Amino acid sequence: MAQVPTRPIRWSRPATWPREVLVLAVYWIASRLLMVGLVRSAKTESTSEVGELYRGWSEVLRTGSFPVDDVTWQYPPGAALPMLAPAALPFLTYLQAFWLLMLLTDALVQFVLLRVSLGRPGRSTSGAWLWALALPLLLGLPYGRYDLAVTGLAMVSLLLLPARPRLGGALAGVGAMVKVWPALIVLGTPRGRTTRQAWAAMTAAALALLLALAALFDHALDFLHAQRHRGVEIESLGGTAFQLARMFGWPGRVEQHYGSMEFLGPYVHRASQLSLLLTVAAFGWLLLWRLRARRWTAATPYDAALSAVLLFTLTSRVISPQYLIWLIGLAAVCLSVRGTCQRPVALLLIPVVALTSVDFPLFFDAAVAGGWRPTAVIVARNVLLLAAGLWSAGRLWRATVPSRARRRRTATAPTGPRTDTDPVGTV
Repeated sequence: MAQVPTRPIRWSRPATWPREVLVLAVYWIASRLLMVGLVRSAKTESTSEVGELYRGWSEVLRTGSFPVDDVTWQYPPGAALPMLAPAALPFLTYLQAFWLLMLLTDALVQFVLLRVSLGRPGRSTSGAWLWALALPLLLGLPYGRYDLAVTGLAMVSLLLLPARPRLGGALAGVGAMVKVWPALIVLGTPRGRTTRQAWAAMTAAALALLLALAALFDHALDFLHAQRHRGVEIESLGGTAFQLARMFGWPGRVEQHYGSMEFLGPYVHRASQLSLLLTVAAFGWLLLWRLRARRWTAATPYDAALSAVLLFTLTSRVISPQYLIWLIGLAAVCLSVRGTCQRPVALLLIPVVALTSVDFPLFFDAAVAGGWRPTAVIVARNVLLLAAGLWSAGRLWRATVPSRARRRRTATAPTGPRTDTDPVGTV
């Protein structure tokens, strides 16, 4: 897809844009107008979260305290920042300001993906196209959740890591304090100074933000109590098993529980514990991969980030529809580099995103009630998501961990000057 421009691009002058950029810009504007229309019509049920929960939390935060005894508040303290951000636009309602901020974030991410791709060796505009095409498949949902802002922050952090590891790591630390998972994006940094700088900056930024918010607000760590008692949400992998079991007489039920629709009944607690064990196992695999990996390319940090977040998502007790925004963003970053090993995984995520929108909001009420049709949709979505996660991990391992035969050949081969046509840090 990538076109090498024949003349310098001046982003302030559309006349200098390559044809591909013009086509993408026209599509982006048309698709985003449709998304804004869906959000404003409230037909996609993406406004209640902002209009009720977010606005209510922002009013509590303005009193100098995090929500107290509110089991729906399950976010790290940094989540206060996007909740309070709409107040910076006092001439708009809270809903309007939030939508506008998410739209601007979307536009900024699209611009960054194009900026890092056009005319650069080893780069591709495929990532920019994936972001433009896949995000509208979630209908109006991306503009009705703050996950879009977190994803944008994580994507910029990831793109900065090779050349500016301290800044990239610091942004990842801020993201981790907003919604935890951006801490995973530094797992693929190459060994040595880059890793030391990125990890140290991430830790320092996260601690600094935590201390600042703890000093400004009361009850900064109360969210941990709500997280501890989370159950099995109906759209998770564990929930898929109970959806099927319900069709064959399992006596459990679905109720609003700790902020989401969860299964309650026999074996649910065990399934929740199993999810936590699988999360620990996934982290163990990621650490093993990092110890065994020997070959880093410009794409490796991006590929590892997508694999890590996919495994984190799969093993979670909750797979909310907005989690797909994370995966779209990281897949887009992977596709911005030609040498990525995650290209087929990124393409597989497109039907996963489409099925997610069929599940929510179209079939969500039916999924709560139970039935073959919504169960088939969520089973298909989660089977594809599981395949994407396992495929991603397998491709990452094969691309970076030498096989025994290759190690034997390397050990017996004569040494010479190292050549690497795709060195880390050149992107």
